[in-house]
Amino acid sequence: MVNSLALRPGLARGANAILLSLLLTGAAAVPVFSQTKVSFSVSSEIGAFSQSVAAAASDDKAIADFYRESGYAPIWTGQGHELRRSALLNALAGAGAHALPVNRYDPAAIIAASRAARTEGDRGRLDVMMTKALLDYAHDVQTGALEPGKVLGLIKREVPLRDRRANLEAFVAGEPVAFLKSLPPRTQAYAQLMRAKFELEQRLNAGGWGEKVAAQSLKPGATGPAVLQLRDRLVAMNYMPRSVTATYDAAMQKAVQAFQIDMGLEADGVAGAGTIEQINIGPQERLEAVVVAMERERWMNIDRGSRHIWVNLTDFTAKIVDHGRVTFSTRSVIGKSTADQQTPEFSDLMEYMVINPTWNVPRSITTKEYLPMMKRNANAAGHLKIYDSRGRVVPRSAINFAAYTERTFPYSMKQPPSDGNALGLVKFMFPNPYNIYLHDTPSKSLFAREVRAFSHGCIRLGDPFDFAYALLAAQTEDPVGLFQKHLKTGQETSVKLEVPLPVHLVYFTAYPSAKGRIEYRRDVYGRDATIFRALQEAGVVLGPYQG
Repeated sequence: MVNSLALRPGLARGANAILLSLLLTGAAAVPVFSQTKVSFSVSSEIGAFSQSVAAAASDDKAIADFYRESGYAPIWTGQGHELRRSALLNALAGAGAHALPVNRYDPAAIIAASRAARTEGDRGRLDVMMTKALLDYAHDVQTGALEPGKVLGLIKREVPLRDRRANLEAFVAGEPVAFLKSLPPRTQAYAQLMRAKFELEQRLNAGGWGEKVAAQSLKPGATGPAVLQLRDRLVAMNYMPRSVTATYDAAMQKAVQAFQIDMGLEADGVAGAGTIEQINIGPQERLEAVVVAMERERWMNIDRGSRHIWVNLTDFTAKIVDHGRVTFSTRSVIGKSTADQQTPEFSDLMEYMVINPTWNVPRSITTKEYLPMMKRNANAAGHLKIYDSRGRVVPRSAINFAAYTERTFPYSMKQPPSDGNALGLVKFMFPNPYNIYLHDTPSKSLFAREVRAFSHGCIRLGDPFDFAYALLAAQTEDPVGLFQKHLKTGQETSVKLEVPLPVHLVYFTAYPSAKGRIEYRRDVYGRDATIFRALQEAGVVLGPYQG
């Protein structure tokens, strides 16, 4: 039996504030539900308890096997399990702080079942109910509430699912509070995103960031109502201290520049149309981006490698990260936003680079882009050679292009190594089923664009030689000399990375900078909007903070 405590509306969100503070400070958990008592005494009616547990657990092999092998010993009910119960209910109440679907674990239903329990059969069903809630929560907070590949086919990420039986054994054998606190990703980024969620909810509760800036653009020296609106939003977003200035002065220009850096915009201090558009985005939309980023962090709850390559598609950059510090960064061009040319998301191992590469034209490009051109003019795309199935060059004069369709065209196309090769002079390989890699390009002008989604799916690098030098520096004292020696031959050469490097192709529209401030990017492929809708459908509820 339990006392008459009812789970009040807003209690879970109130607990969220406490638990977030504790998570960020490392303090011990406060038993939010410590006043809830579930005080069953173990009776002689063991058979009824065991039968009830067996029936309730029959649809979950991991749970059923665990109870059976433990002799149907209770995990939650009975004397001596008060700390376990309190720890679990605290964690479930705090699920909202992680932007998880609280109703999936339903602490209110657990408390109601506890109050209503009268028999050993009731107690058995309650014990299994709490075990299922534990394992569902552990799954979601460790590796995400959604299956990414089912939400979006181009998210090819292998989610690092934990074994349910292993989680249950670890919980029972360990200290409950410590085990539950160990479940979420332990990355600094995840904790910073949690803090950002908390702060954005508070800002929503306080009314947002004020009026939108009613101007197409503003320049330093400007005055008027729109400048006041700009000032107030910059103050509310913590880009400048409280001010009474009515002029777009040097302090405001500096604040605009800081904002532009955080948004990935050109940091010129002028509030042009793109900057005004970003400034006018409200905290609700930013909150949604943060929530999706938290889910993505859970999908990537893996060892990313002390040294790895981080390609954030929305940021249009490729970076080398050493022990948490970015040691190299270059601009990138990603796939076009059309459905068949978007760059997928996945992680793999970079194994080698190819200097003076041959471009083996993908069949989709050969048949969809070049075949129609060659039907009109057999000499179109003359920089490419045509090969038969035996690898022999076939002269164009010997081919009746009009006789073939996309499906029946029997030839392949290649571009030999050259300065004008579509892959440039070097490509970086992490063999994968999607035929995605990083490479040089002769089309350098695209790197000056702010939004750089122009490729067929692979990642083009703005500074490929410097990227190669940075990779080779880990295995030779003269990375430049080694690279240039192979380059000058003009021949295709593969150079193996002695230590393969993890490469992560990710898609974060919200992510903390090295200084801990959340940076935001455009949802260029619309993926975050789709993921957020899926989170809502799963039961994630957001809104003004109530604590």
